Amino acid sequence: MPRKAKKGSPRYYFTQLTEDAIIRYNKEERAYMKERIYNDHIRRAFDKLCENIIHTFKFYYFDVPSEQVKQEVISFLVINMHKFKEGKGKAFSYFSIVAKNYLILHNNKNYAHYKSHDTMDVLDWNQKTKDKEIKREEDEKVKEYVTQFIEYWENNITNVFTRKKDILVADSVLEIFRRAQHIENFNKKALYIMIREMSGSKTQHITRIVNTMKKYHQNLSTEYMNVGHIDTTSTGSFL
Repeated sequence: MPRKAKKGSPRYYFTQLTEDAIIRYNKEERAYMKERIYNDHIRRAFDKLCENIIHTFKFYYFDVPSEQVKQEVISFLVINMHKFKEGKGKAFSYFSIVAKNYLILHNNKNYAHYKSHDTMDVLDWNQKTKDKEIKREEDEKVKEYVTQFIEYWENNITNVFTRKKDILVADSVLEIFRRAQHIENFNKKALYIMIREMSGSKTQHITRIVNTMKKYHQNLSTEYMNVGHIDTTSTGSFL
């Protein structure tokens, strides 16, 4: 079981110190000092921010490797760094939005090229990885996220769902995640059949529980992207 990152851990890559450095960078007029501030205090934060956004939100519709895409987004952030204004919000939120907007714009331009090849998975919860290179890059992060996702639900399943039949369906969904590496057929219909067999519930009921868990997945994946881990000890609903 992965340990949670503590404050001060490298996983907290975008901190108040990063924001302070961006403010100093924008005020600094000497080119060599701007370069020093960027290399010492900003570069790594921008690198991790862009990497996490690309993979968490699955911006994979590009004609170049993901590393090149990341460098393009970092360059865009640097070019627009002067637009961040002190006191107008947190730097992390600001640059996350800038990066996502850039990626959405360029991702959508390439989407039509791939659309005929795959029309369903892009909107599905368990989107399949698009190529072997991306799969290799993502395997470890996905494995870690799923482990923490399961642990979160094991701690919270009875806080979110109170009815026995709802809990049974939710636990059946978790069992799918637990068995993931042993399941060969990952299409949506097959998974629903497995959940139905384990829980004894009808498809409509399963869909309602899955949709609730999807909403949590969206929040949990954002938390994982932002701080590098999920607070699996958190209890109660945050929807």
